[in-house]
Amino acid sequence: MAKPNLEQTLIVFKPDAMQRGLVGEILTRFERVGLRIVGTKMLAPDQAHYETHYEGIGKLKTRAGAHIFDITLEMMSAGPVIAMVLEGVESVALVRKLVGTTEPKSSAPGTIRGDFSHMSYGYADNTGKGIPNLIHASGDPEEAKQEIQHWFADSELYDYEALHEKFTR
Repeated sequence: MAKPNLEQTLIVFKPDAMQRGLVGEILTRFERVGLRIVGTKMLAPDQAHYETHYEGIGKLKTRAGAHIFDITLEMMSAGPVIAMVLEGVESVALVRKLVGTTEPKSSAPGTIRGDFSHMSYGYADNTGKGIPNLIHASGDPEEAKQEIQHWFADSELYDYEALHEKFTR
């Protein structure tokens, strides 16, 4: 459980991040700003798990339609993922800022998606492909709580003190 005034957020390294060998480089960005890993695991979730994540919690099908939802689930099923819970001061907003916008083409240089991916919605639509954007990040604190409960049991989350915390908290 998060300490007072700290948030926890979920990130998922998607199959394209795994296949491109970018997990370490991306994770370093989160650690450098003072976020602490409190849970991590590699897994290959089934369709039902992704349906709960993307529609039950994230309402992707409701917001974007069945076609986008189906493409997203297909892309997420392309290989294993690494799920992590990060903890820190205002971690949800911080992670979203570091990750960049959902469409990589619109993400600013210096963000994870701006530096490591380039796909546009237009290209994806014209080719019938999904958008490989490397990482999932919780959208807001309430969504983060729901996602963490969906991906992790309480016993899989750890509390410890990192040396840098006296400077970042």
